[in-house]
Amino acid sequence: MKTALTIAGSDSSGGAGIQADIKTMALNGVFAMSAVTAMTAQNTTGVFAVQESSSEFLRQQINAVFDDIYPDAIKIGMVSSSKLIHTIAEALKFYHAKNIVLDPVMVSTSGAKLIDDDAVITLTEELIPLSMLITPNIPEAEILSGIKINNQEDMTQAAKIINAEYKCSVLVKGGHDVNNANDLLYSSCESKWFLGKRINTNNTHGTGCTLSSAIAANLAKGFSLSESVSRAKEYISGALSSMLDLGKGCGPMNHSFNLSGKFAEYKS
Repeated sequence: MKTALTIAGSDSSGGAGIQADIKTMALNGVFAMSAVTAMTAQNTTGVFAVQESSSEFLRQQINAVFDDIYPDAIKIGMVSSSKLIHTIAEALKFYHAKNIVLDPVMVSTSGAKLIDDDAVITLTEELIPLSMLITPNIPEAEILSGIKINNQEDMTQAAKIINAEYKCSVLVKGGHDVNNANDLLYSSCESKWFLGKRINTNNTHGTGCTLSSAIAANLAKGFSLSESVSRAKEYISGALSSMLDLGKGCGPMNHSFNLSGKFAEYKS
């Protein structure tokens, strides 16, 4: 069985972070492992407390995984401090990690800034250049490219700038009112649009985590980058279309929408 490691924060309500990553990886057919960057107290209505892992403890988690079960792909999610970003980059270089997918979590869906300027600089200098693919949303792509994005032409220009600057492939996600959820994959060898349609649901908590984890899982299984993005887009559309409705706020999607078999059955 192929394996994948998620390096991200914990979401106590299960809709995002490592909980969403592990569900997604399992449903996409790989064995999921984790290194926790932070613990959060949160639910569908907001985040109430955050306790960051120490650099030493994070490094020990990563060491424990790589020294025993070498991951076929790595997904990196929210890392809010420069010291933790440096720790991750140092470890991934030491172990010659492969198939790294980075979700550069800088700005929330509501527009709130999630990491400080120093951490953004460290991310761009140390972690993004190690990545095979980064998956910024529109506000994050604006930060990384330095240009304003208002349409698909701007998305293309931003992707070119990011690719040229950081020498990694980029998937610019168009879900922030630029288009109907069309995403652009741009790399040194291809430029491809993945068309999508908006799904009428407020339960979109963890979509970025889920998409990047599904891409990493498919890379671990040997699919090409383009195939991995396509399969991940199909998976997340199914999870959103399942119309799970939990919580009082922006709820989670149904990561297990395609789960079937004896052990998933409910009592009749």
